[in-house]
Amino acid sequence: MAIRSMTGYARVVGKVEGGRVFTLSLKSVNHRFLDLQFRLPSESDGLEMKLRRVLKEKLIRGHVDVTVALDRAGEDGAAVELVVNKGIVGGYVQAFRAAAKEFGVSGEPDMNAILRLPGAMETAAPKVGDALDGAVLACLPEALERLNAMREEEGSATARELRDRMERLLRAVAEVGKYRSSVQKVYLERLQTRMTELIGAQADPARVLQEVALLADRSDIQEELVRLQNHVDHFLGVLEAGGEAGKQLDFLLQEMNREANTMLSKTSGLVGEAMKITEIGLVIKSEIEKTKEQVQNLE
Repeated sequence: MAIRSMTGYARVVGKVEGGRVFTLSLKSVNHRFLDLQFRLPSESDGLEMKLRRVLKEKLIRGHVDVTVALDRAGEDGAAVELVVNKGIVGGYVQAFRAAAKEFGVSGEPDMNAILRLPGAMETAAPKVGDALDGAVLACLPEALERLNAMREEEGSATARELRDRMERLLRAVAEVGKYRSSVQKVYLERLQTRMTELIGAQADPARVLQEVALLADRSDIQEELVRLQNHVDHFLGVLEAGGEAGKQLDFLLQEMNREANTMLSKTSGLVGEAMKITEIGLVIKSEIEKTKEQVQNLE
């Protein structure tokens, strides 16, 4: 399966038996998990659970807004007759007058305002009920296909840019390797100076060995360079495999960042050519952070 972004949009227009037209739209953005949010007609109480069941099988991650809107226009484009919901409007009027009496306020309710309240107006067209559920579910596969097509297109573009970033990161790692001998030379000079101080002070041999071991451990960054190379290779392999890659790639970037930090801590305070490792190391960390931002949007 191709790499997918979590960003996408799809819209499908369908028709309920009897002529009512509806629009099904899916809009997704990035999220740590699958988060489904629905905006559905009030007369389709059971539709949400049916849609949720299918979407959980077809999508892995992302915040997805699912909207079903019934058009007010009829099949021929003519306006559908609207009627006043007398029960609801009467309730609003009664509540207004009761409140006015309670608080000693004069005046009558504004019908223009009341008719804009939820439920005050409804279409004279017959209720669609279960017919809407079936029609929407029939359109859902097409909407999902369009959504995933856009997500895959976005994912392919992101994957290309991620590969470019990994190539730049590998070049930076190779550049650091050129200055590895400079780091060892600086640490060797430090070691010689420290040994002279300790021997001159008639230090305990065990103390001398401890100092040697400590400086030797800090003098080589080869292990960090090898691990960075391995993490990049693994990253590119996951991209090539496709599918649900976002979490794996994010973990690998955390490991790369850890190695970069260790390398920088080992080379902090060095002078001469060895200082260039700090400059390149900061470039490596910048590439990792920029890559991490892009990976957050992959499924």
